[in-house]
Amino acid sequence: MTTLQNRPQSALLVIDAQNGVLAGAHDRDGVLARIAGLVERSRAEGTDVLWVQHSSDELPLGSDVWRIVPELTVGDGEPVVRKLYGDAFEATDLEDLLAARGVGRIVVAGAQTDACIRSTAHGAFTRGYDVTLVSDAHTTEDLTPWGAPPPSQVIAHTNLYWGFQDAPGRTAGTATASEVPLSGTGPV
Repeated sequence: MTTLQNRPQSALLVIDAQNGVLAGAHDRDGVLARIAGLVERSRAEGTDVLWVQHSSDELPLGSDVWRIVPELTVGDGEPVVRKLYGDAFEATDLEDLLAARGVGRIVVAGAQTDACIRSTAHGAFTRGYDVTLVSDAHTTEDLTPWGAPPPSQVIAHTNLYWGFQDAPGRTAGTATASEVPLSGTGPV
């Protein structure tokens, strides 16, 4: 149902699964296990996997904190998109990579829920993509000292409101890692 023309494929987008991003993440090991399962399933089904890697003062390019966590491995030929902004589409080649693969629907997993996950999901949706957020495969750190709700509530709230996203000709929604369809198009 995407509004993008000739884009019948789906892709798994793994966002910022990096050492520094996930160091203090809520349910880190559980989320990483579910992401690993999604990656494995995507590869088995022939669904493209694209990786996103953030750089900043706190995540210097090439540093240990910048690297993708050792529990996950980028496969041969799987693109890695390097970004400087929360929305993985901003000032990157992500759109070109998705267009070349005929992708009109993305399945989103990774970190951080209240930053790059949210920004990229909204960015994709406003650009015409169908977007499925994997409800148990995204996480964030505890930002309560700065006034944020606890991580479990941030995750629950994001899952709640993403299930109600709506726009002409596009679908959005959530599904668990075990239930999310990874190939094909259409409703979540």
